[in-house]
Amino acid sequence: MTDIQHSVLVIEDNTDLLNLLKINLSDQGYKIYTADNGISALDVFHTQNPDLVVLDVMLPKLDGLEVCKRIRRENKIIPILMLTAKAEEVDKVLGLELGADDYMTKPFSIREFLARVKAIFRRIDLNASDEESETKTLQFDGLSVDTTKRKVMLGNETIELTSKEYDLLLLFFRNPGKAYSREELLNIVWGYSYDGYSHTVNSHINRLRSKIEDDASEPHYIRTVWGVGYRFADKEESRQYA
Repeated sequence: MTDIQHSVLVIEDNTDLLNLLKINLSDQGYKIYTADNGISALDVFHTQNPDLVVLDVMLPKLDGLEVCKRIRRENKIIPILMLTAKAEEVDKVLGLELGADDYMTKPFSIREFLARVKAIFRRIDLNASDEESETKTLQFDGLSVDTTKRKVMLGNETIELTSKEYDLLLLFFRNPGKAYSREELLNIVWGYSYDGYSHTVNSHINRLRSKIEDDASEPHYIRTVWGVGYRFADKEESRQYA
């Protein structure tokens, strides 16, 4: 059972799978809302304000990608876990580009699914705890992170980040110059490490770069370490020393 009763909106048009997810999530102590099409999904999202959205890509009336896009337009923070069929490789990438935090490929084990949901809520609770204990603003070369408000500024402009984009940036900010592999980033930021999910990290890095870099193809803040992964620029690479 969870200490805090988090709520989950499960959007899935396969009745058997929807019921299976609902039963198993309920057994873990989560409050569950459900929808079996994209239109009703948005209605439930607006009325119930869940803590997590589990979203199938293939939905009647309004597909999952459009639902994801509309939710992200209104809410940058809520975690979105997308469910895709094995053949829908393009949909995985599109979903991540539209703002999904993560995805799982069908068929998947319920055990892995529950572990993924627990990892998401573990990060939410940890971030809430960090916000209560930390009150400083981090700054580097015109980019700043206010950890109390989870607010990111580039110069005088507010940068809108999703929850995972913010978590990634904060990790890099706190550890300048340290190189992280994709597997390490999955483990630290998403709370799990499974083979075949490098799309998740790559898509979030690309999206984060597009928001904070002057030129995403020649990044200043988040740098690629070939053969390893990514790192944040350190003090010696600050523009003030250039």
